Amino acid sequence: MRDIKNALQLDAIDRHILAELQRDGKLSNVELAQRVHLSPSACLRRVRQLEEEGVIAQYVALLNPKAVGQHGTSFTIINLETMSNQLLGAFEQAVRDEPRVLDCYYVAGSNDYLIRFAYRDAEDLERFHTEVLMHLPGVARSNSMLVLRTVKKTTALAV
Repeated sequence: MRDIKNALQLDAIDRHILAELQRDGKLSNVELAQRVHLSPSACLRRVRQLEEEGVIAQYVALLNPKAVGQHGTSFTIINLETMSNQLLGAFEQAVRDEPRVLDCYYVAGSNDYLIRFAYRDAEDLERFHTEVLMHLPGVARSNSMLVLRTVKKTTALAV
């Protein structure tokens, strides 16, 4: 896997491949090769190299939350009772085990974690808060921010 200093050595074709795949991960190799002006065999070699080196981490299908009944998004700040390694480990494992938590970040500053999750309605939000969030190991306080409107959302990194 490339390290940080080598990650900057992507050439223009690698960057073009990555940009196209971030826009549409279902592109066939032939379509991708046409878009980046390579032969299909050369394109496939580059894509496989990017996969092997860990630049391309995985391929996924991104769902429309509303189409699957998840009409709301919450970003919740979590503060723990203490910051012991044992409690941090227990909290982080519990979060990894909870499928409804979409993202969890250990953050710097006056708060400990930032969690993102989706919910169906107000009752689902309340149920998730009381039955899941407040039962995670060591949670002292939480503060949720509910998304009113998404202005921009992307999974694509600028390459």
